[in-house]
Amino acid sequence: MYPYYTLYAEPRRELDEQRLWFWNSQHFPVPMPAFDVVAIDGPYQAVGAWQNRTFAVPPAMGIDYRIVNGYVYISANYVTDPAKMAERAGFFEKRAGHYFSNWDSLYGEWRGKMEALLAEITALEVPDLPEYESDDVAFGDQRISHVRLLEAYDRTLRCADEMWEHHFEFLLLGYGAYATFSDFCKSQLPDIPDQHVAQMVAGIDVILFRADAELRRLARLAIETGVDGAFVEGRTPDEIDADLATSEAGRAWLEALEAIKDPWFNMGTGDGLYHYYGSWYDDPTIPYASLIGHVAALHAGREIDRPTEEIERERDRLADEYSSLMEPAAAQTFRELLGLSRTVFPYVEEHKFWCDYWFQARFFNKVREFGALLARHGFLEDGEDIFQLSRHEVGTALDELSLSWATGGVPLGPAHWPPIAARRKELLARLADWTPPPALGTMPETVSDPMTVMLWGVTPARLQEWARAADDVDSRELRGAPASPGVVEGRARVMSGVGDLSQVREGEILVCTITSPAWAPIFSKIRAAVTDIGGVMSHAAIVCREYGMPAVVGTGRATATIKTGQLLRVDGVTGTVTILDDGPQS
Repeated sequence: MYPYYTLYAEPRRELDEQRLWFWNSQHFPVPMPAFDVVAIDGPYQAVGAWQNRTFAVPPAMGIDYRIVNGYVYISANYVTDPAKMAERAGFFEKRAGHYFSNWDSLYGEWRGKMEALLAEITALEVPDLPEYESDDVAFGDQRISHVRLLEAYDRTLRCADEMWEHHFEFLLLGYGAYATFSDFCKSQLPDIPDQHVAQMVAGIDVILFRADAELRRLARLAIETGVDGAFVEGRTPDEIDADLATSEAGRAWLEALEAIKDPWFNMGTGDGLYHYYGSWYDDPTIPYASLIGHVAALHAGREIDRPTEEIERERDRLADEYSSLMEPAAAQTFRELLGLSRTVFPYVEEHKFWCDYWFQARFFNKVREFGALLARHGFLEDGEDIFQLSRHEVGTALDELSLSWATGGVPLGPAHWPPIAARRKELLARLADWTPPPALGTMPETVSDPMTVMLWGVTPARLQEWARAADDVDSRELRGAPASPGVVEGRARVMSGVGDLSQVREGEILVCTITSPAWAPIFSKIRAAVTDIGGVMSHAAIVCREYGMPAVVGTGRATATIKTGQLLRVDGVTGTVTILDDGPQS
């Protein structure tokens, strides 16, 4: 199922056993289908190329990964030689400085490149293999079908590589600017909480929150036009649409919804990099659950808008108070680093809309077109089975299909590939029953890779906390990183996947492996969020801060310990989650 280089192997045993490997359950929470390895190789090739070979981040190179029983474990490669770090610093200062000095213009160019790439992957044609070629081939300049087919598949894969190249171009600098600001704050104020550092960069206005803003506007429109009765808890999107279609006002509301779908329904349904995480176009469960929640909240007289002004006031208060504690020269540096962080940080969230959601959904849907072609010719029983083959195996199948189509010979593929796909589906189902340990290998003394700390929240202290928690299975308290302030109590709703979103009810506390920014619309329902993995700059932490609700991230075992219906107290200041009672189970 997986390439040889993804596995633990005897030639690398000594080196691998001396390293820390942690389960990247944020991006890969379930066993990987064979084709979806394209979404492991692509990101780690790109992050390494930018971080290690282009910007030359002084302490960190790239990220290695291994697959264990279908689950993805990662480990950072560090630079430890002081002379090498100094050499890299020269490259980094020059190149990062160019980006920071020209951020707005370069970011504008970046968006143009992403728009062009999205247009290309959407319009890319997957040629069929006809009984006879058209006159355009015989008499014109159109290339023969199988050549265009193989070129189309190769171009589809290269588009994905280009997307990951764009994905990490600015992301590492966003993390780097924040890490520099955080390190400076701690050098001047050793006792400053990580949460306060993060809050000073909060209140960001990014494209990622526009989709929810449009849904809130449509919820108000539903009430104003008297069609809000269609939005009843438990109804499916199809049932709501059918109800709305029976009245003139309802049809007008549906037209208003249709008008905002491009681009806002290009939001993703989850944060994992899998073929089955499509967009809201593919699965409208999230936006409709959000509309139901917004309508109910408005009827109850509650505020549904993000508390942006309150967040900005607290952000500025903290910045003023902390800068007042510093000497004038240090305070000036503090203000400059804070200003840089606020300038570059929106990209840390915005890239997900363009890359992880919009492009990924279009890419995997394009791959489905190749699957449908293989299924039509008997190479697969179902087009979706293409994801049970690796990208290289798909290329081999398309090669044989092209050969047998051209020659009129009998292909072996219809007998060869379906049993392999069926067996792999069985294996994935069985592997899904295993709970991987959060980390493997040797505990490090320090973790200096900024992405590892801020995105995944992996530090020696956090790993030790996970180890202690694993030994104390009866504990009623979990500890994690305090990601967003506040203390609330509520019933738990444990989510194992995006399919559980429709079950979230008003006032519950969301417990999951990691939240996705695409889930932001349901935040009008929940009171707090608790995650297994993540740091103070993880997407869960950012979204919760922007919506003004408590969050504790990086508990390591929340989804394995907490049960739906249990009463929880979430303390986003201390980073503790307490199980108060076992409550009614649902």
